Amino acid sequence: MKKVLLTGATGFIGRHCLPLLLSSGYEVHAVSLGPINQDNSDVCWHQADLLDDVQAAKLVSKIKATHLLHLAWYTEPKKYWTSFDNFNWVKSSLNLMQEFCFCGGQRMVVSGTCAEYDWQYGYCSEKITPLSPKTLYGVCKHSFQSMLSVFSEQSGLSSAWARVFFLYGPHEHPCRLVPSVICSLLRAKEFHCHNGNQIRDFLYVEDVASAFVALLFNNSQGAVNIGSGNPVSLREVVSKIGEKIGRPDLISFKKPAVFPDEPPFLVADNSRLKQEINWNAQYSLDHGLDKTIQWWKEQMEET
Repeated sequence: MKKVLLTGATGFIGRHCLPLLLSSGYEVHAVSLGPINQDNSDVCWHQADLLDDVQAAKLVSKIKATHLLHLAWYTEPKKYWTSFDNFNWVKSSLNLMQEFCFCGGQRMVVSGTCAEYDWQYGYCSEKITPLSPKTLYGVCKHSFQSMLSVFSEQSGLSSAWARVFFLYGPHEHPCRLVPSVICSLLRAKEFHCHNGNQIRDFLYVEDVASAFVALLFNNSQGAVNIGSGNPVSLREVVSKIGEKIGRPDLISFKKPAVFPDEPPFLVADNSRLKQEINWNAQYSLDHGLDKTIQWWKEQMEET
């Protein structure tokens, strides 16, 4: 039986990948840094620190997975853009890549980021848009992608790189935009938005997870954008949440603030994802926001 090793399995995207991987019929192995207390007995859980090369090597050697979906990285909101932990994850990811290949691994898919692109171009295509990351996070991700590409060519390892744009949904960190708005309004608190004019590409997290799994079980190589391909302003997203909760009166938009590094337009060309990977989103923005709002309501009722 073929085996899948999932890193970042308890993270925002990873937890949504697990049921999809299980339904594929593969033997699923998942890694957790902390104590394992998971309900799903169909998943083979392993506790390990992937930043420890010895632990990571032992894990990979023990499992001998045929497929590796590598989502683990440092992602603490606001801090991950500039954290030196990004360098540690490049080093550890390289070690994981080599150990996986040397233990007979066949296919590796890694989570990249739209922050690898030159944001002044706005509409990002894998084949056309220049790669010129302006953040430490983006530089480190792109550096690993470059090394993975060369390693794959030399070793014969099949690999793909998923450049994720903007996602939202259940289990997102409460400091992020969508949950911040939802939680504020559900608590009947005002939400102040500095600038709602930026255009972004939002994709519901279950669609993001399905794109990763589809890419893992596909033979396409190289970078693939993971996004909806639909431009939407932050103002529209925030306003939709206000209308759905019934408290648009609590939202206020200030005069546009000037953020030099904030691109006015950032959207994915997802034609490769749709045509080569044969993937299509299952959730509209409205449907995804409805499910996300309902999830946060349930979380707040439990506390």
